[in-house]
Amino acid sequence: MRALIITLALMLALPAMAKEEVVLGLSKNEVSITTNFDGSEILIFGAVKREQAIPDGPPLEVIVTIAGPSMPVVVRRKEKRYGIWINVDSVEVDRAPSFYAVVTSSPLEDILSAVEDQRNKVSIAQAIRSVGAPHDIADAAAFSESLIRIRKNSGLYQIREGEVSIEEQTLFRTSVELPAALTEGDYLTRIYLTRGGQVVADYETLIDVRKVGMERWLYNMSREQSFLYGLMSLAIAISAGWGASAIFGLLRR
Repeated sequence: MRALIITLALMLALPAMAKEEVVLGLSKNEVSITTNFDGSEILIFGAVKREQAIPDGPPLEVIVTIAGPSMPVVVRRKEKRYGIWINVDSVEVDRAPSFYAVVTSSPLEDILSAVEDQRNKVSIAQAIRSVGAPHDIADAAAFSESLIRIRKNSGLYQIREGEVSIEEQTLFRTSVELPAALTEGDYLTRIYLTRGGQVVADYETLIDVRKVGMERWLYNMSREQSFLYGLMSLAIAISAGWGASAIFGLLRR
């Protein structure tokens, strides 16, 4: 009993660790995909909640990631043989987000250690999961790198360093551009606070991306009533062809 009392007294005598938490706000937590949808901008802003003064040491840094639904992706390699380009190899990436953005307050490698990156799957390379590949393919990692390069060029993968604004190590804000070619689903938004390369706090929320109106009706019909959807598509194609032919005939007269 005496030992327990001494232990409690020592714990009370030690200074409490300064705990930091994220208080987050989003300009919108729902994105509606309509027939004229051409992308959307999400404003992300928040504050760091503390019960004590800002701790001494490395400054606070902020990392924001937004990840779209993950799914398997087959990546193929083409080579030119006999004057034509043909698929020669393919690797299935087990899981890759349909959209992925990383926005930071400073260069990522300066504010997040490799160990923390591997643990939290923050960088684009860590967000992609590729476990196995055919034994006859020696450079399987090149397929994941090609997937990242292709999706970066199309705006689906983004790395924007130094674009999170921090004021007094307490308030932060940034924005993320969502492209027009979005996959429907839940977009996981994560906020990381780091000091000296270590994650000291994190926060997660979801952005709901859904088709609405005519887009939603066509999407559901294509999956739930594929036969009727096919007939409707055929009828539209025939009508469009007949209409174009009729107009061309009138113009020739």
